[in-house]
Amino acid sequence: MFKNFRITCDEATTICDKSQYGASTLLEKVKLNIHFLGCKICSLYTKQNNLLTKIYKGHAKACKETKVCMTKEEKEILKKELEKIKK
Repeated sequence: MFKNFRITCDEATTICDKSQYGASTLLEKVKLNIHFLGCKICSLYTKQNNLLTKIYKGHAKACKETKVCMTKEEKEILKKELEKIKK
């Protein structure tokens, strides 16, 4: 009966990645948690992956709030550099 709930580490990491984006099913989450009981490495992977996602989301949010524009001088310099490359 429990053979249906056993998954490999590769499957566990795939489910972990899917669950971060809300794409995993309830059954997959149950299988993942059962896998964690015997595999501390996958458990650590999931914790680290969640932490990295949390950090990235915070950084991405801060970047969206910051508006970065080139000055006219920078644009002219860039145009000149691109013209040199085209030739």
